[in-house]
Amino acid sequence: MSKMGPIRVPKTMRAKRELLKHAPKLVENGKKMLILHGTKTSAVLNSVLADFFHLKRDHAVKFTKKNDSIRPFESGGETSLEFFSLKSDCSLLVYGSHSKKRPNNLVLGRTYDHHIYDLVEVGVENYKSIESYAYDKKLAPKLGTKPFFAFIGEHFESVEGLKHLKEMLLDHFKGEVVENLNLAGVDRIFVCTAISPTTVYMMHCALRLKRSGTSIPRMELVEVGPSMDLVLRRHRQAADSLQKEAMKAPGHAKKVKNVTDHPIEGKRGRIYIPDQEVSKLTVTSNIKGLKRERRDAKKNKEHSKKQKVGENPE
Repeated sequence: MSKMGPIRVPKTMRAKRELLKHAPKLVENGKKMLILHGTKTSAVLNSVLADFFHLKRDHAVKFTKKNDSIRPFESGGETSLEFFSLKSDCSLLVYGSHSKKRPNNLVLGRTYDHHIYDLVEVGVENYKSIESYAYDKKLAPKLGTKPFFAFIGEHFESVEGLKHLKEMLLDHFKGEVVENLNLAGVDRIFVCTAISPTTVYMMHCALRLKRSGTSIPRMELVEVGPSMDLVLRRHRQAADSLQKEAMKAPGHAKKVKNVTDHPIEGKRGRIYIPDQEVSKLTVTSNIKGLKRERRDAKKNKEHSKKQKVGENPE
């Protein structure tokens, strides 16, 4: 058995920062897609992978070299996938292969900490590429825009495999998570229709806004491609322990009652003072404040007497 070499520790702050970028985080960075080719691919599959890269070219890495050792659903066959995921810092995977048993085979996968999290395998049928559509190029979706998603059909809620495929498609094509959204930057939509419990028709459309006579414009869909039928073949969910670890949400600080943070004045607190019912207060002559007042009055009286005696001597 060969010995492992010593673990190399980063010596500079720059190297440490690079390692921290690749480390798993509670709030993840934007996800990138890694596109890979299998031992054998068909012309249809090559076009599908090229179109996927075109749709995600701002957040995608594509390897054109054929890979012989990748078997995503077999034990030990995912080692190369995990290595390429770590090397390219991609958490979304698209792997295409073609064989007699599984023609035009497409595997969509996700990783957690650069280890395979879950996988969905589909077959591509009735494919139409982006180049086969004729439309006004001004309507072409722009780079970096956010898409709408429309999932049509009850099978997306009742069939476990299609429910998993829905999650996978959303994660692969939704882009970065943002807090605020400019509607002018939403110019396309993915329409996924569940034709049967195992088949989904997926098409990509551009949005055309037209006048409607009101403040809300009328919206038309213009198909810009690609479009295809995705036939569900195999899928593998993540283990419960891994799913629990991956779904961990960042903790929130415990809210302190009656304390607020003001951007200018800083931390401000609010206290509760009960209503003071003056009519029910018991006023006595033994109050210290009243005693002090009587002493002061007595001193003033004695002082005034002395002044009078000094002014009128006998």
